[in-house]
This record gives sequence, C-alpha cells and structure tokens, in this order.
Amino acid sequence: MKYILLLFTSFVFAQQTQSVDFKSVSGQLTLNAKEKSISGLVDYQFEVLNPIDTIKLDAKNMEFSHVQIDNREAIFVNTGKELQIISNFQKGQNHLTFQYSAKPKQALYFVDVENSETQIWTQGQGRYTSNWFPSFDDVNEKVIFSLGISYDKEYQVVSNGILKDKTISGNLFHWQYQMENPMSSYLLILSIGKYDKKEFKSKSKIPLEYYLETNNANRFEPTYRYSKRIFDFLEKEIGVKYPWKVYRQIPVRDFLYAGMENTTTTLFTTRYVVDSVGFEDRKYSNVDAHELAHHWFGDLITAKSSTHHWLQEGFATYFASLAEKDIYGEDYFYSKLYDTAQQIKFASRTDTIPVLNAKASSLTFYEKGAWALFVLHESIGDKAFKKAIKSYLNKYAYQTVETQNFFDEIKKVSNFDLVQFQKTWLESTVFDTQTANMLLSKNKAIQVRLELDKLKKTPLAEKQDFLKKTLESDVYFAVKEAVVDQLENEKYEDKKALLILALQTNNLQIRQAVASSLPKIPEDFRVNYETLLDDKSYQTQEIALYWLWKNFPDHRTEYLDKSKNWIGFNDYNIRTMWLSLALSTPNYTDNKEALISELISFSSKKYEATTRQNALEKLIAFKIINDQVLTNLVGSTTHHMWQFSKFGRDTIRFLLKNPEMRASFERILINLTPDEQFQLNRLLKE
Repeated sequence: MKYILLLFTSFVFAQQTQSVDFKSVSGQLTLNAKEKSISGLVDYQFEVLNPIDTIKLDAKNMEFSHVQIDNREAIFVNTGKELQIISNFQKGQNHLTFQYSAKPKQALYFVDVENSETQIWTQGQGRYTSNWFPSFDDVNEKVIFSLGISYDKEYQVVSNGILKDKTISGNLFHWQYQMENPMSSYLLILSIGKYDKKEFKSKSKIPLEYYLETNNANRFEPTYRYSKRIFDFLEKEIGVKYPWKVYRQIPVRDFLYAGMENTTTTLFTTRYVVDSVGFEDRKYSNVDAHELAHHWFGDLITAKSSTHHWLQEGFATYFASLAEKDIYGEDYFYSKLYDTAQQIKFASRTDTIPVLNAKASSLTFYEKGAWALFVLHESIGDKAFKKAIKSYLNKYAYQTVETQNFFDEIKKVSNFDLVQFQKTWLESTVFDTQTANMLLSKNKAIQVRLELDKLKKTPLAEKQDFLKKTLESDVYFAVKEAVVDQLENEKYEDKKALLILALQTNNLQIRQAVASSLPKIPEDFRVNYETLLDDKSYQTQEIALYWLWKNFPDHRTEYLDKSKNWIGFNDYNIRTMWLSLALSTPNYTDNKEALISELISFSSKKYEATTRQNALEKLIAFKIINDQVLTNLVGSTTHHMWQFSKFGRDTIRFLLKNPEMRASFERILINLTPDEQFQLNRLLKE
C-alpha cells in the first residue's frame, strides 16, 4: 500500500467532475455525544463519464472499512484528507459503499447544555462538511443527499429534505431524511437538540417548521414575528416558487455566525431568540430573510468559485433588504442603504479588493454586491429586473454559475451598459457616491440626512435651528439619531435643550443614541437621563445603568435596587452588569459571596460563549479573580468560537505579566483538562 500511495499522490489528477458524476448518496449515521464522534454506513451512486483510474472523496481525519465498488472489495488509500478509490473505472454506473468513523475537529459541534443535555449541529460553509461526512469540498459537485440518523428518542433530529420515516428501537429514534434534488456538500446539515416545534404553511402550501428550545416557548412570537410574511414575500418578489419541499428554522447555541442557509433548514444563533423587549434591539428579520433568500441564490444556483461569491451574498443581502422594506417601509430600506454606503466609502480608503475577487471582504461581497443589484434594479426597471431574475433561476436551477450567466439574462431584457456597470461596481474599489446619492435622494428622509451631513463641520450656533426643526419634525428616526450623533462633541450647555428634545421624541432608538452619547452626565440632566432606565430596551437599560452608577455614587443604591431583578437578553447582559456593579458598591450587600458565586457561574461552561465572556470581562475588570475564575478563563481557550478563544488567550497573556497571576495559573494547571493544559502551557512558555 505504501507503494500505491507514493504512486498516486505524485500523479496530477484531472478535475474529477469532468470524468465522474456523483448522483446520490445515502448515509446511515450514529453519533456519540460523550465521545464527540460520528460513524456510519455510506452508499454513493455515481457515473463514470470518461475512463479514470482513481476517484476521490474529501474526508478529513477519518477511518474507513468495508470499502466496496459494486459489492466487491476495493483498493483504497486514506490520505487523511481524502478517500481515494483505485480501479480501472470505465464508462457507466457504479456503486460505492463503505463504513467510516471520525472525531471531527470542526464542522460538527457538540455543545453542552444545562441538565447534562447536548446540542449537536453542523456548519459546512467555510468549515467543510468533509470533516464529518465523506463528501466534496468542490461546490461544483452537486449530489442528492439522504441521511438517516439514530439518536436518543428524547431529542429532535433534523437533516436536509423531507422526513420520510421515523422509527423507534429501544431508547433510540431513527430519523430518515430525503432530498429530491441535488445540492453542494457545504449545505449538508445535522441538528440535534431538545426543541418544541410549531408548524405552518406558506401561501404556496410549503410546510414551514419553526423550532425553539422547550424553555423558550414565550419567545416564539417575537423571535419568528415576521418569518411567514418574509417567506410569502420572497416567493412573490423573486417570482420563482421556493425550490424545495420544506423549510425549517432552528436556533443553536454557540453558533459561529448569525445564520446559515443549509438547504431546507436554516440554523441561526440563539442571540436572536428574544422576548418582546429584546426584539427592539435584536430583530431576527434581516438574518431570517437573508438565509431564506439563499435558498434560491446559493442553494438552487451556486457560484462556481469564490470570485463570483457576490452572486450568493450580494443577492441574499439585497433581497433581504427588499423583504425588510415590505415590513418596515421605504424609509427603513433607504436608511440601511445609506448606512452601508457610508461603510463601503470608509472601507474603500484602505480596501483594494473589488467585488469580483475571491479575496474580497464580507462588506464587499455582501453590501457592495447588494448595492450593485440596487443600482441595476433601478437602472433597468422593476419589470425587466424581475424577468431577468426569473429566467436566470429557471435556466440554471441546481447548477453552478458565473457573473456572465447572470449578465446574459439581463441582456435579454435591457440594453443597459453592463460593461461600464461591471467596471464601476464589480471591478473598482471606489464607491460611486454620485450615483448612490442620486438614487438615495428619491427618499425624502435621505434628502434631509444629506443636508444634515453637510453641516457636520458647521458651528452649533449656526445649525441649531435646523437641528431643532429636524428633531421636532416627523422625519424618519434615523435622521434624528444623526442629529444626536452630531451633538456628541459639543459643550453640554450648548446642546442640553436639543438633548431634552431628543428624549421627548419617545423613540427608543433616538433615546438610546442619547444614552450612548453622554458618558459624563451633568447633575442638572440626571433626572432626564434616569428616565432611560424605564425604556423597553435591554440595550438602553444596560447603557443607562452603567453610566448613572458611574456618574452618581450617591444614588448607586437607588439604581441597583431598581434593577436588581433585571436579566436582559438571553446572554444575561444586564444581570452580569448588575452583579459587577453591586459587588463594586461598598456596603451594598451583606451577601457578597453569593453574588460572587453567581457571577463566576456565568463564566462557566454551562453558559454560552457570549455570556461567559461578559462575565469574565467584568470579573477581571473589577478584579474579582480566584482559581475558579482563572480555570473558567483557560476553558475559553479551547472553545470552537474563535472570537471567544482569542479573548481567552489575549486575557491570559495580559494577566501573565503579573508574577502573582503567573503563579496562580501554574497552580491550577494540574486540575485542567488535557486540551486546557496544552493551551495554558503554550501561553506560559511564550
């Protein structure tokens, strides 16, 4: 076998998709949460288009056995990255079966939940499904997937497609899912957890399934407030029926991104599981619409390469904006376009990579890609744009595409200059401000916003009447927020009347802008500022509580008493803030140890990363540090979320500058897990 390995690893393979077409795959899988492992029997059907001596599946760090082609033992090589099957393959149909097992380092995650429960979920895009299921990292290989999963009967198990069958054997349920059309492997999903499910039907009779953890039943309505409306809108707006048989949405803990458009089943972060107060600051609607739009732009048709990634992200971003326009109105739509234009213009000062480049930033792929579509839509008209979109989707359904494929459909409905359009919006890093402002100025609120922008460097005395008039008008709230922003560096005495006027609008967003803009609160503004504590916004309450506590020591007991039962979002943002403030207020509590214990518990592994980081930041900032805190901090360095693990490493590096802290870390080393010991030892040796 060593000889075969050397021979074939030195051979330059032709692109496999030109010689082999994988049609379908069935996987019968078992997961072990304790060992964080997966195993299964896999059955691929494929057609050889041209004679070839090796076929390959991407498979990271897996073990294989019983590898057979057409029920005969096959010669195979496991490189650690690929499963290579070696034979004299001739044209025709073939049948590949094998058993495999793996302990994935990424793409399949086992997340501990309270009461010794577990959530299991996958993330293929950017992480590669081939870490947990032998498949294809190349998006151009599209396959019809069918997964069967055996797991504890107390849990919900979800994969792609319709649920064909569900059977029980002892303490296990076997869930059998089936797709009817092909898709790229990065869209393959497993999601396992304890959920309640509510079922609806779209106007077009597509089953809609919305999941929430069983203890979050009271958060269903605000979390999924506009989900069905978004589905119905996008089907109508896009003009092509939703291309799959079912649509599900599932929140998962410690998710890597805001959401992911796995075919038929969107996963999204629990950050967007909110009550009616949390909804004001964390609306799920944009992520909801974005991931659903991907089911056409990304799942149905897929960009051939990263160079054309805007065909997925730009389209999903734009159609999500159209869905939000339907919900929140034109002022909201144009204000978001204005905001993203400012972001793109600022980034273009240093960002030298355009849309049509595999290395473009997320801002470029998503927001500038969406802006390009907005310009195109406005330029050729709604009727022509929709006709081209419909033709584009129908023509390339279940295929991969490039930008020229989309342009070919635009050419059929319009004589618009696509050559210049491509140069300006897809190949240049300069933002076309003139065109953008012309289009934005169709909206009256943006007309006022642009007038306001011209006054940024104007002395306050000269623009005060205009700012007052704007705050008193019925113009969209985002413009009034911009007024507050312009006041930030002005002298308090000069802007006080305008700040009071801003508070009197009784708009939550404008009032929150005031809360954020005034870290130093004068005594004669205290009573006005205190009203922010009563706003129905967890974000505003958190900001106001902190700055009031900091500015007015004599009133700290009053503020802490008022907020002692506040929790905030599901990441306990206000509760962790309250605990740290209470512990830092002399003589506030007789039960200091209980408060310390509670705050430390929020930094432990039974909570999500955002909660743990919130708690750790406050414990360290207020110098509440003991061996348990340090142990929980080291625990962050092994977490799968890179932002959290980086926070842990950077914080430990900072603490290690103190010799006493170094000795404390060395003392706890023996009680850590092997992975934690490895990470801490590396940091100690730096």
